[in-house]
Amino acid sequence: MMAGDCENFEFCSHTRLVVGAGSIVRLGELGRELVREMRGSRALLVSDPGVAAAGHAAIGIESLARAGLEVECFSEFGENPTTTHVDAGAAFARDFAPDLIVGLGGGSSMDCAKGINFLFSCGGTMHDYQGRGRATGPMLPSIAVPTTAGTGSETQSFALISDPESGRKMACGDSRAAFRTAILDVTLTLTQPARVAALTGIDAISHAIESHVSRAATPASRIFSLEAWRLLSSHLPRVFSEPDDVAARSAVQLGAAWAGLAIENAMLGAAHALANPLTAMHGVVHGQAVGLMLPHVVRFNAAIEGGIPDRYAELEAQLAAAPTAGGDLGLWLGDLLRQAGLATSLGQLGLGSVDVAGLAAAAASQWTAGFNPRPVAAHDLMLLYEAAR
Repeated sequence: MMAGDCENFEFCSHTRLVVGAGSIVRLGELGRELVREMRGSRALLVSDPGVAAAGHAAIGIESLARAGLEVECFSEFGENPTTTHVDAGAAFARDFAPDLIVGLGGGSSMDCAKGINFLFSCGGTMHDYQGRGRATGPMLPSIAVPTTAGTGSETQSFALISDPESGRKMACGDSRAAFRTAILDVTLTLTQPARVAALTGIDAISHAIESHVSRAATPASRIFSLEAWRLLSSHLPRVFSEPDDVAARSAVQLGAAWAGLAIENAMLGAAHALANPLTAMHGVVHGQAVGLMLPHVVRFNAAIEGGIPDRYAELEAQLAAAPTAGGDLGLWLGDLLRQAGLATSLGQLGLGSVDVAGLAAAAASQWTAGFNPRPVAAHDLMLLYEAAR
């Protein structure tokens, strides 16, 4: 036990997990349970076009309809949903008047579902809900059915919605926005393209690491971040090398959910602060951006005295049974990026001469920067971008 492990803290979990291959068939039954008390009968399914094309949305619609629920599907959005997408979804919801919202898809579908719930239930715009605890009243019950294993949106209350004018990602969270139930059906992840599995898996890894060392982490949140790391670090390489390994995919899916729960109670850190401007200003996909910056942030944080190197050592200890790059967590992460087929430098992305001062100024304004275990100013962030060139 480390110093500070017995200090006062809170821990919250708002979501019931239903785990198992084929469990999507229970969507209707679980939805009916949530709306029974209010005598509800309408479900809005939020699912992006790619998920619909894979046939997953149709399975969800069939299950809901079989339970006697009237269903409409909103799919007019894409990766990194914007306030414009959420506004359109809320207008769609107002016309349909649902009693239940289902986010079926990757992080974009789940975040868009939460955003729609904010506006439909509480009014206003997404800008009104930046931060935590800004909902003005009760929100509709909701269910998450993730088809990727990465964002952890299914077990946390935050929606990440982009402002289309600035490109800035707004984190909008409230316990009332959390999904009441999340269905983890590994069969839904088997249709992911290899690149999507890589990007979302690396994102999940970053969540486990950053939440574990966050200055807001608690003894309870670290139980989930450490277990998330154990599952992800031991099984994600297997998903990359053997994409049909259902057991490995199941472990990664559960690890991503545990990491989401750790985020809910501990937040993230500088790697996410650095990643968001790369996405907003240069279109770098989030999993690639955060994965690229994470090894540099790990080394930056580990260089200070105190408990942070010990926290990283807890993570490295989980790698003992697997081949590692000299036992160094940063090197191991770099190797993992290469296994995933992702870039390990800004130069490989064609951004070797990018304006790092401008990126650093944007990164310094990111909310997650304040939870990094080592304080970061714009100058520090600029040096981290320089290290990633």
